Amino acid sequence: MRVDAARNHERIVAAAGVAFEEVGPGVALDEVARRAGVGAATLYRRFRNRDQLVRAVVEHVLTTEISPATEVVTDDPWRDLVGMLEASVESFAAHRTVLRLAREVGAIDVDLVDGYLRSMERPLRRAAAAGLVRPELLARDLAAVVVMALATVDDHDADPADLRRYLALLVDGLRPAPGVLPPPSDR
Repeated sequence: MRVDAARNHERIVAAAGVAFEEVGPGVALDEVARRAGVGAATLYRRFRNRDQLVRAVVEHVLTTEISPATEVVTDDPWRDLVGMLEASVESFAAHRTVLRLAREVGAIDVDLVDGYLRSMERPLRRAAAAGLVRPELLARDLAAVVVMALATVDDHDADPADLRRYLALLVDGLRPAPGVLPPPSDR
């Protein structure tokens, strides 16, 4: 992609993410183009339809907001793991409309989920090797924690206090315990 095309792509995706949250899922793509400072033709050349734009926004959130948190390595594997979960929950909560749209249009596919799960592996392995989490935990267990925490988000509540509270409760369940978790399903 040419430099100017890449720059336009980034501007469109960033503007779309904000527009979906501020205006709502029905925001006109012409409005997205206006916010991005590009012509509608430029937007439509890059994204043939709203579904492609929604997927690009989800990928952008994963790449710019969540992936950096999965790459943090300090001398505290527990803090790294919890920080990654907090970043995931906070980012997804901040983009509730985009996530809802993504589910509706099927923009969250196997490849996207697999990439997210793979990014969770290293922080999980480090915490497990340090004996800080249940040894039987899987990356998909962490993804379930994120989904459970997000279930507490109220679309009309801008205060993330409850979100942080419930995530803290869920995270406590990751710590080593006397019993072993039941095995996961084969899916």
